[in-house]
Amino acid sequence: MLRIGSGAGFSGDRIEPAEVLLEHANLDYLVMECLAERTIALAQQQKSHDVNGGYDPLLKKRIKRILPLLVKQNVRLITNMGAANPIAGAEKIIEIAKELNLPCKVAAVTGDDVSNLIDKKTTAWESDRTLSTYEPILSANAYLGIDALLPALETDATIIITGRVADPSLFLAPIVYHFNWSRDDYEKLGRGTVIGHLLECAGQISGGYFADPGKKDVPDLANIGFPYSEIDSDGTAVITKVEGTGGLINLNTVKEQLLYEVHNPAEYKTPDVTADFSTVHMKEIGENQVQVWNGSGKKQPETLKVSVGYHAGYLGVGEISYAGSNALSRAELAADILKERLSKHIPDLRVDFIGVSSVHRTHFWNGNPYEVRLRIAGQCPTEEIARLIGEEVEALYTNGPAGGGGARKRVTESIGVVSSFISREWIKPNVSLKEWGINETI
Repeated sequence: MLRIGSGAGFSGDRIEPAEVLLEHANLDYLVMECLAERTIALAQQQKSHDVNGGYDPLLKKRIKRILPLLVKQNVRLITNMGAANPIAGAEKIIEIAKELNLPCKVAAVTGDDVSNLIDKKTTAWESDRTLSTYEPILSANAYLGIDALLPALETDATIIITGRVADPSLFLAPIVYHFNWSRDDYEKLGRGTVIGHLLECAGQISGGYFADPGKKDVPDLANIGFPYSEIDSDGTAVITKVEGTGGLINLNTVKEQLLYEVHNPAEYKTPDVTADFSTVHMKEIGENQVQVWNGSGKKQPETLKVSVGYHAGYLGVGEISYAGSNALSRAELAADILKERLSKHIPDLRVDFIGVSSVHRTHFWNGNPYEVRLRIAGQCPTEEIARLIGEEVEALYTNGPAGGGGARKRVTESIGVVSSFISREWIKPNVSLKEWGINETI
């Protein structure tokens, strides 16, 4: 029986649940999935400013806290915290190991950066525009699969750090390695991908992003426990969490996660397999224990998805609040003033009345709110133009409706993301080893 824990579901996730898993779940592997499409584009941007940067901003904090537990419990970590720079991330881990006086070997997996390989005449998946129209392109990273991870697992590295690897592949790789599954046993690869997909978002399957008071109640959400899975050699798994932790794992949380970000459950395409989630069976076998089995799959796609990040100008944002009787009318008057003054510079402005119509873009109730926060934003070609939005919002203090307060303004450089595809034959993954204190007396 193989035991794999999910220690993070995104870059800004909590650290304590991973520590709990390491201390109490008797794991073989801990996986920390910390990379999204926009995250890696931002990491590439950071690397362009600092050749030693570009890895996850919480890598240092996480490794300092969990490395002693990894060593003590003899657990291997697989993570994509390398982001745009797995080599620099590995070197930082070794630096931390020295500080902590702990032996450590790190395998850094590279090869996902295909910035020099993409054909800019290719059409982006989300539009009918060629990639050349998205210049300047900041990053292009292919979604690697288990073929890139298995050589790293064959080393005795405590930590395997990667860049862009498909989320379920981070979990599938140790399953394939541990049980020595054939790379063309697509039925088992489909089952392993189901497990990886269920675990990849960490707290979500334990009731995070699920809870809805009075409708879908989740106990002790403030102390939510992240999931781990007990997996047997045919790909049957039990999804559970450490006893005594908060949250909830039941059929409903597992079903929601199974369909999360899945367009076609019968053909969930990954670099490793085209998985079939429509055949999955599941049942509750105990408190916070759901057994999952009978996933399937067929041959993987011939191409790999590529996430392309590009410079999309600057986002200018301004906000101001109105409260009391007639608050909405005053906020609407302020919006009219801003649109009249800004539209000649920024023709495409977004106006939100937060608390009224900012999410669904329409009203669903009658009556007047007691307080409204006006937000106005615009995508701009230059930083100078973007700053005009905040400046005009601030000017409303003495040049707009009564009672405006709490004005805020900011400008950020925008990173856009589109997708393309590349032949898997062009991808050449590589494993680099970094170590300290191995076979030495420390």
